[in-house]
Amino acid sequence: MSAGPGALVGLVIVSHSRALARAAVALASEMLHDRPVRIAIAAGLDEVTLGTDAVRIKEAIEEVDGPEGVVVLMDLGSAVLSAELALDLLEDPEVRDRVILSAAPLVEGLVVAAVAAVGGAGRKEVAAEAHSALMGKAAHLNAPEVMSPPPRHADEQADVVAVFTVANRHGLHARPAARLVSEMRGLDAQVRLRNMTTGAGPVPAGSLSRVATLGALHGHQVQILASGRQAPEAVDHLLALAGRHFDEPREDAATPALLRQAGPLPASPGIGIGPVRMLTVAPPPAHLVAPESPAAEWRRVVEAIAEVRREIERLRAVAREVGPQEARIFDAHLMLLGDEEVLADVKARLNSGAGAVTAWMGALGVVEKQWSELPDPYLRARAEDVRAVGAQMVTALTGAAALTLTGPGILVAKELTPGQAAELDRDAVQGIVLAYGSPSSHAAILARSRGIPAVVAAGTGVLGFAEGTIIVIDGATGELVIDPPAATLTLFRERATQLAAQETRHRAAACEPACTADGTHVEVAANLGSPADARAAAANGADSAGLVRTEFLFLNRDQGPDPKEQVAEYLAIAEAMPGRRITLRTLDVGGDKPLPYLPMPVEVNPFLGHRGIRLSLERRDLLREQLAAICDVARQVPISVMFPMVSTVAEVRAARAVLEEAAGPAGLPDGLRVGMMVEVPAAALKIETFLPYLDFISIGTNDLTQYTLAAERGNAAVAALSDPLDPGVLSLIRHVCRAAAGRVPVAVCGEAAADEAAIPVLLGLGVRELSVSPHYVPSVKAWVRDLDVDRCATLAEVALGLDDAAAVRRLVASTLTGDDELSRHLGSAATA
Repeated sequence: MSAGPGALVGLVIVSHSRALARAAVALASEMLHDRPVRIAIAAGLDEVTLGTDAVRIKEAIEEVDGPEGVVVLMDLGSAVLSAELALDLLEDPEVRDRVILSAAPLVEGLVVAAVAAVGGAGRKEVAAEAHSALMGKAAHLNAPEVMSPPPRHADEQADVVAVFTVANRHGLHARPAARLVSEMRGLDAQVRLRNMTTGAGPVPAGSLSRVATLGALHGHQVQILASGRQAPEAVDHLLALAGRHFDEPREDAATPALLRQAGPLPASPGIGIGPVRMLTVAPPPAHLVAPESPAAEWRRVVEAIAEVRREIERLRAVAREVGPQEARIFDAHLMLLGDEEVLADVKARLNSGAGAVTAWMGALGVVEKQWSELPDPYLRARAEDVRAVGAQMVTALTGAAALTLTGPGILVAKELTPGQAAELDRDAVQGIVLAYGSPSSHAAILARSRGIPAVVAAGTGVLGFAEGTIIVIDGATGELVIDPPAATLTLFRERATQLAAQETRHRAAACEPACTADGTHVEVAANLGSPADARAAAANGADSAGLVRTEFLFLNRDQGPDPKEQVAEYLAIAEAMPGRRITLRTLDVGGDKPLPYLPMPVEVNPFLGHRGIRLSLERRDLLREQLAAICDVARQVPISVMFPMVSTVAEVRAARAVLEEAAGPAGLPDGLRVGMMVEVPAAALKIETFLPYLDFISIGTNDLTQYTLAAERGNAAVAALSDPLDPGVLSLIRHVCRAAAGRVPVAVCGEAAADEAAIPVLLGLGVRELSVSPHYVPSVKAWVRDLDVDRCATLAEVALGLDDAAAVRRLVASTLTGDDELSRHLGSAATA
C-alpha cells in the first residue's frame, strides 16, 4: 500500500502464504477509503513456496517503522517463531522496543488494525483493537467472548483426556511426529502426550525433540492431555490424525517398499562396490572465534537459523515434486530448527558464556543422544535428522564444511549440493546413491567429472539402508543391488575389471587426434572449473578448453574477484594447457546460483528468470571488468569468449558493445573469438540471425534439453524426461548445424558430448567439437575413432523420426553392437 505519514503506526503482515497476505491487505485497503497507512508484507519464501523468513520480517519492520512504532500480525506456527527471531535480528534497540507482536487473527486483526492506525491510534491501542477483532463475530454468533485463559501448569489436571493407539509401522518417527507437532502449533491449547505403554512422558506436543523421546512404537497407546480454550479441538485433531496414520501412506505403514519408484537412474558410469556410508556432522573448527556477548551470539544463531530455514524450505519444495511423503522429511528438520525446547537450551548455554557453535551443538547433542538411545532401531536411526540439521547450522555459523563421510564406501544421501559433491574425497567415495536428483543435476555432473560411479532418483527407501551394508551399483545402467550374493559380486567385479582395462587402453591413446574411421577430425575439448581441472585435461589429452565456467571465481565468497585476480586465474588455466585455445564463458549466475554480494529478487522459477547474459547486461560493471580481464589474457594466449543464456540478437549486440568498451583504445585483441551458448530453443530456431555476430557456437544440451522438454534438470520427478536424445532436442541441434555449416563451427559442451550413445548422433547432425569433463576425454576420443561419419548421418536422420529418446537409444545401441536395426528402419522407410 502507499506510504503514509510517519506519525502513523506501521503494520507488518507475516504469513506462510504470499497470496494470502496480499489478499488480506487488499481487503483492509477497501476499509480505508484511500487513506494511506504503511503496511509491509513478509510472507512466503517466494510466490508459490509456503514458509516464513525472519530476515524478511526484520526488513519489513524497518520499512514501516516510525515514531509510533510497528504492530506485527502473524498467522500460525513458525510465523510466530520467525517474528520473534526477527526482533532479535533488529540492531537498533529503540526500533525493537517500538514493535508489538500481536496475537490477533490475521485477516480480521489486519482490517481492524489498519482502520485504527489510519485514525491515528498509538501502537498499543492498535494492538488491542486487533486482538479484539473477533468479538463482533463472536457476539453475532452468540459465542462466548474470545479470550484465552492463562496457561496451566504441567501438574494441573487436563480439561480433555483421550488415548490413541499408534498404527504406523515404524511408530512416531520423524515424519509423523513432525505432522503431529505442526497440527498442534496452530491451536490455542496446551497439549501433553504420555506413552501409556512404557510410562514415558508427559512431554509437550509442540516440541518435536520431546515427542520423539516418547519412543512410541507400533501398537503403543499414547495419552493426550489437553487444556485451554481449544483443548477439545486439539484432541479431535490428534485423534483424527492418528486415525489417518499421521497422513503416511498405508502401504508404508504395512510393508515398506525398498524403492518407491521404477528404480534408480544412471548418473555417472562405473562400478561401485562397498559398504553403505552416510554423511555425518564434521566436528566444529578447532579454533573457534572467542564468543562475544550472549546477545551477539544469539544474533548469530538467529541469522543462521534463518539461512538454514530458507535452504530447507527450498529442499522441501524440490522434494514435494516427488511426493508429499518425501517433503515431510524436511518438515521434521524445520520443526527441529524452531523447537522451543532446543532454542531455550541454546539460550541458556549462551547466557552461561558458550559461543553460538558450542551452544547449538551442545543443545542438539542432547536431543541426538535421547533419540539414539530409543529402544526401537528405526526410531534410533531418526537421529540422522538431528545430525542433518546440526550440519547445516555448523556451515551457516562457521562457513566450514559441515559433513564428512562415515568411512570409505558407497555414499547414500538424500541429495548433494554442488559444493558437497566437489569436496568429496575420491579415494574414500567408491560410489554415490542419491534418493533425489537427476542425471543432469549439478551434483551428477560433478560426479561424472570426477569419475565417481553414481545413481540418482533412487527413492527414499535407500535412506533406510543400514550403515555398513554391502551394496553394488552400476552407474551406466542404474542397477543397484543390496547385500548381493557371492555370484552377483563376482559378476560386478568382472565388469569393473573389464572397464578398468578399457580405460587403460583409452588413456594410452589419449594424446592422439580423434579422427573417425573415414578421416573426419573431431576436436575433443574439456569443460573446466579451475586450474586443477586444466591440468587434468592436459594430462588426459584434451585438444582445448571448450568451456571454462568462470563463475568458479565468483562463488562462495563475500565479494567478487578484482580484474587482477581474474587475469591471474585465467592465465593459470592457459599455462596448464600450453598452446591450446581456452574458451571462457562469461559469468553465468542467477536465482539458481546466487552471489551473496549481488542481491537478486526471489524468483518463482530461477531457471526461467534473471540469469546468464540477462543479469550480466543489467550489471554491466561486473561484465565490463570481466571482459577487460579476458582481453588482457587474450593478448598473451589463444582465447575465445562466449556469452551464456542468450535469447535475442539484441543481447549479443549489447554484449559485443561492452566487450569493445572493455578492450579499450587498443581494440579487440588479435585472435580473440566471440561466440554464444545455444541453450534457449528460441535462439536455436532463429540461429541464422545471430551468425553475423559470431565466430563459433557452443550448444549447451543440459539447459537446451530442460527448456525444450519443460523438465527441470534437477527435478527427480521428471528426470526420465530430461534426455538430450529426444527427437525434439535433436531437431533443434540439426537446425543449428545446418544454418552454421560453412560459416562457423558448432560444438556441444553439455553432458550429451560424453554420452557414448549420443556421440554418433551428434556427429551425424554436423557437430565437430565435443567438450567434456577431463576424465572422459580419452574415452570420447576412443569412441569417435570407431565411427564413420556417413553412417552417423544416416543414423541421425532415422533418429529424428523416432518417437522418443528411449527409441533413439535402442537404435544407437543396436547399431553399435552389430544388430542391423538401422537397416530395418531404412528398409521400412523405403517400403513406405
